[in-house]
Amino acid sequence: MASLQAKIFYSAMKLFFRRIIPAEASIERLRRGTSANRSLEPLPRGVRWENGAVGGVIGEWIMPENAASDRVLLYLHGGGFVTKSPAVHRIFVAKLAQGADVHAFVADYRLAPENPFPAALDDAETAYRGLLERGIPPNQITIAGDSAGGNLAAALLLKLRDSGQPLPACAALISALIDCTLPDADLAELEKYDPMLNRVQGKTWIQHYSQDHDLTDPLISPIFGDLSKLPPLLIHVGDHEILLSQTKRFAQKAQAAGVNTTLKVWEGMIHVFPLFAGFLPEGKTAIREISAFFRAHLN
Repeated sequence: MASLQAKIFYSAMKLFFRRIIPAEASIERLRRGTSANRSLEPLPRGVRWENGAVGGVIGEWIMPENAASDRVLLYLHGGGFVTKSPAVHRIFVAKLAQGADVHAFVADYRLAPENPFPAALDDAETAYRGLLERGIPPNQITIAGDSAGGNLAAALLLKLRDSGQPLPACAALISALIDCTLPDADLAELEKYDPMLNRVQGKTWIQHYSQDHDLTDPLISPIFGDLSKLPPLLIHVGDHEILLSQTKRFAQKAQAAGVNTTLKVWEGMIHVFPLFAGFLPEGKTAIREISAFFRAHLN
């Protein structure tokens, strides 16, 4: 059962998103609203950040004190392919990096609709290859992403494998958008619980990203791909978010393909709840578990 803090927080979130970012909000209004939705927490003690670039892709470096600089988390932020930035995820990624004892690079990939598919995925691949070119061994790299960033993380794994490039040590998918066809059976019952994501927004944002491309292309909807020979996966999802069913199906397919897959469904949690760990005890626990997963698979 969700904590009392979670129930209170979610009630406040519903008011915020329905008034500040309604389902029919324009891209401009959405970007203004989400840019204001940054954590009020300070960076964890002993962590610093700076702007940077990897392979020509701009972003933010998150660097915990005494963390191994040759162990790197490549993080791909959420935002429906159309909004958000590394700054919105800075505190969350800092906690992950500190817990895993790694440096993290949060890629500021190009956004749709100005830069539709495959621009964001190309940037993710370029950043990953940039880490390799810096001399970071693939078994010292982990990839993670939330929501649309989780989609990019999963698609990146497929693209790297299919092109014969070395794969990272592991990957974590957090409330990942795995099936961009958004079958209605997955959505109708759960969207009333989740203030973070709904069908109207989701389908609009996906259209901005995919445009005329086939939504069953595995690089757009990884659930339709061959999932064999992927690195170990950790998948977190809340049971009150509209992506629950597709996440379960993806995890089952990965396990059937022989991938070391750990799925955790969080009771009473909504879309990308770990992002709000400053308010939610469940978010703190999730960060500890994701960090432990990284530590276990990085040499």
